[in-house]
Amino acid sequence: MPVSLSPAQPVIPARVVVVGHGPSAYRLVESLLARGFPGAVTVLGEEPRPAYDRVALTSYLQEKSVEDLTYPVPDGVDLRLGSRVTGIDRAARTVTTATGETVPYDVLVLATGSAPFVPPVPGRDLDGCFVYRTIEDLDAIRTAAATATAGVVVGGGLLGLEAADALRGLGLATHVVEMSPWLMPRQVDEGGGAVLRAQVERLGLTVHTGAGVKEITGPGRVTGLVKPDGETIPAQLVVFSAGIRPRDELARACGLAVGERGGVLVDEGLRTSDPAIYAIGECALVGGMVYGLVGPCFTMAETAADRILGGTAAFTGADLSTKLKLLGVDVAQFGAMSGALDVTYLDPVGGVYQKLFVSDDAATLLGGICVGDAAPYDTLRPFVGKPLPALPADLLFTGGGASLDLPDDAQVCSCNNIGVGAVRTAIGEHGLTDVAGIKSCTRAGTSCGSCVPLLKQILVKSGVEVSKALCEHFAHSRAELYQIVQVRGITTFTQLIEEHGTGRGCDICKPAVASILASLHQGHVLDGEQAALQDTNDHFLANLQKNGTYSVVPRIPGGEITPEKLIVIGEVARDFGLYTKITGGQRIDLFGARVEQLPRIWRRLVEAGFESGHAYGKALRTVKSCVGATWCRYGVQDSVGLAIELELRYRGLRSPHKLKSAVSGCARECAEARSKDFGVIATDSGWNLYVGGNGGFQPRHADLLVAGVDTETLIRTIDRFLMFYIRTADRLQRTSAWLESLDGGLDHLRRVIVDDVLGICADLDAQLARHVTGYADEWAATLADEEKLRRFVSFVNAPDVPDPSIRFATEREQIKPALETQVPA
Repeated sequence: MPVSLSPAQPVIPARVVVVGHGPSAYRLVESLLARGFPGAVTVLGEEPRPAYDRVALTSYLQEKSVEDLTYPVPDGVDLRLGSRVTGIDRAARTVTTATGETVPYDVLVLATGSAPFVPPVPGRDLDGCFVYRTIEDLDAIRTAAATATAGVVVGGGLLGLEAADALRGLGLATHVVEMSPWLMPRQVDEGGGAVLRAQVERLGLTVHTGAGVKEITGPGRVTGLVKPDGETIPAQLVVFSAGIRPRDELARACGLAVGERGGVLVDEGLRTSDPAIYAIGECALVGGMVYGLVGPCFTMAETAADRILGGTAAFTGADLSTKLKLLGVDVAQFGAMSGALDVTYLDPVGGVYQKLFVSDDAATLLGGICVGDAAPYDTLRPFVGKPLPALPADLLFTGGGASLDLPDDAQVCSCNNIGVGAVRTAIGEHGLTDVAGIKSCTRAGTSCGSCVPLLKQILVKSGVEVSKALCEHFAHSRAELYQIVQVRGITTFTQLIEEHGTGRGCDICKPAVASILASLHQGHVLDGEQAALQDTNDHFLANLQKNGTYSVVPRIPGGEITPEKLIVIGEVARDFGLYTKITGGQRIDLFGARVEQLPRIWRRLVEAGFESGHAYGKALRTVKSCVGATWCRYGVQDSVGLAIELELRYRGLRSPHKLKSAVSGCARECAEARSKDFGVIATDSGWNLYVGGNGGFQPRHADLLVAGVDTETLIRTIDRFLMFYIRTADRLQRTSAWLESLDGGLDHLRRVIVDDVLGICADLDAQLARHVTGYADEWAATLADEEKLRRFVSFVNAPDVPDPSIRFATEREQIKPALETQVPA
């Protein structure tokens, strides 16, 4: 029935209350604040935690933590967690919570989401039956799986196959029961379903299609699932993933209009039958439809935010296209799943099924399905409803139309409703030259990430010339210079710039080339011409601080240190008046050393067995560790021992940027390995290696490269990862940015350094081995060379006298008052 609404509100409300704190509610609040909402925002969340990325929920059972998935809480928002709303008083404009609290509102937004549908079959309440909806659900599934051998997922749709993948990952023999004749009936047709089933069964899953559930057997705990034909599937765990139902109970109770089959009725502005109440996300029924995809829900949130602030935005439907990888199989669907004509490609051996639907005159693209190979999806989806840019068969058999020019009104990111034109405008107006810039500027590619390849195509076709030159003196990129130096055996900057550059060099190319030479030839950074190439920090083998002094950072592998060495550090700090700080990388930094003091400080440290921590260089800094199985009752591996081994192996390895690492002894992740350039987490079956993390200005959690490997395989993989990064990264490019820019991303990296598709792994292994055998401590070598020691002076004619104009502060004392009382000379 139609929704009767009063005219739009003329006044911006002072108080907005949001019921629910899922992704839709988070986007609504974010949109309100971005639009400059001046009032108070209160969010009443039923769950005990802030909103998190439900699209990536399965990754919580694989490699992600709760923190990885959780959205940041915006400033200025009154977020109340564990606050379930039980009633709405529309006349008084208040909501009541389960604890009896009454919260007033001017505008109320229902973002209560949906609830999993559990078929009313006998035994559904037995211990061992679960739904797949929240982090708490996954925690319960993980616990139950520890004592189970087999599991059944009821539902073969998108979420059902994700749940099946999760059970398989937990080591269970997994069955999928789907009532429809084929898997994923809402995304693929019968032909695509057949190919998908074959791919899934190759992975060891057992698929039952055209089958329902008669009962779940017990007693007490699940022992099996009985199908209507009488077949029993033995199992100790059942996960229901048979669809969702809108959570509209609050709306019903307070008299709001709801749909015949559920859902809060809203107009195109997301207002309910009460103009002071909006509904968004999976609880809303708009245009006769409840949307269960993140893209439409985000668009609803932004539309509602605009209307609350007096705007005229309208939600008139959404792109329901999907592209994902389930159980390692590409599945994509866009536009309509039928048409007057279709073009089909089937490769049952390779497990590929692709179909395009076109109009009866074969002139307009209506939709498409891809299973096994989703290459056509990125460039063809924007052409849905538009004239075909080529013959349908050509579009399927020429790389998915990668050379096509997309129209500006085509949508590139369905999650965030970003069009091709908006991306092109951002590239032109802001001079964007990489995908990271597009993400930051437009939000495209920041949700599911399936549109990133298309963003790269738009960038390439935008006409923006991305220079690969290192600087004005070299037309080559850093990676190209690395190859030139390696292949031609160049050992000096002078030779390189004479043969492959122009001019005399600058403070950009000189340190970059110095790093390349150090990586390939391992000479001391202060030897000969090398010394003149270094920046300030490398020039004195110490970090320059803001007051003109330097820091001293001895290496403490794995954070393990003896009492005797601690005493030496304390004595050095005391005797030289240095400020000491225990860092987040499990080191002790000494601050306030003058240039002429550095050799004397390091002589005492070297004599005590310390060596350079390379805090001044673009090299490995630390390998952080927890105490591991040696001391911790949760530890499953010797994390300290491995951290020490890795730090000693890679110490002094010069690279495009600094490197940080960590080893955690169990999945509790106390060493924070997933925020490092390469991090290791111990499991009962071996080591998991994560790469490309970064805790810096643009934090990025590392990606899982290999899992459950032994120590030898782990170290060999890290060797190759580091050497491939050093070979191919740009100047000052962290591993996180390098991995994101790598063509083919993590899959390509894995193929290169694990599968050796380029045939370079033996060379990478040998190169790292040369580094290990050729390593020498830079400070020990400096102390043994009088020529190198000559540079460590403040005044040539008085090498032991400090600069009298410098005032040194210790332990963060405030020096401004003291400076103000000094009498000028």
